[in-house]
Amino acid sequence: PLAWRVRGALDRLVGGVGLRRGRRDPRRLRVGETVDFWRVEEIEPGRLLRLRAEMRLPGLAWLELGVRRDGSRTFVTQRALFHPRGLAGHAYWWAFKPFHDRVFGGMCRGIGRAAEQDRAASGARSGVRRERQRTP
Repeated sequence: PLAWRVRGALDRLVGGVGLRRGRRDPRRLRVGETVDFWRVEEIEPGRLLRLRAEMRLPGLAWLELGVRRDGSRTFVTQRALFHPRGLAGHAYWWAFKPFHDRVFGGMCRGIGRAAEQDRAASGARSGVRRERQRTP
């Protein structure tokens, strides 16, 4: 999406890594690999993907995507975590909160739609829930 490319360009302007492309295997993720300006920090197959932000930020950030099954239903969860560093970190969090809400909300809806399409053949239903936290 355009917003992701703009964020990558801004990151490069301030000395960050920007968007990176070209994983070893586009169908399989491994701990330590990069995905855009994220690094894969943890994978629990079928349950959790935790990404750590490598972009220039006034704090530390993670994005967690989880999957939980409850009977015939599958729930996809998304958590954006940010641990601000000083006043600049808090200012960043509140200044960019509306932007992050839109980007992460769209991402979560897209994941939910894809999950629902994949599960439609089995008759199972999936739900989408977002959680936000400032600190890990």
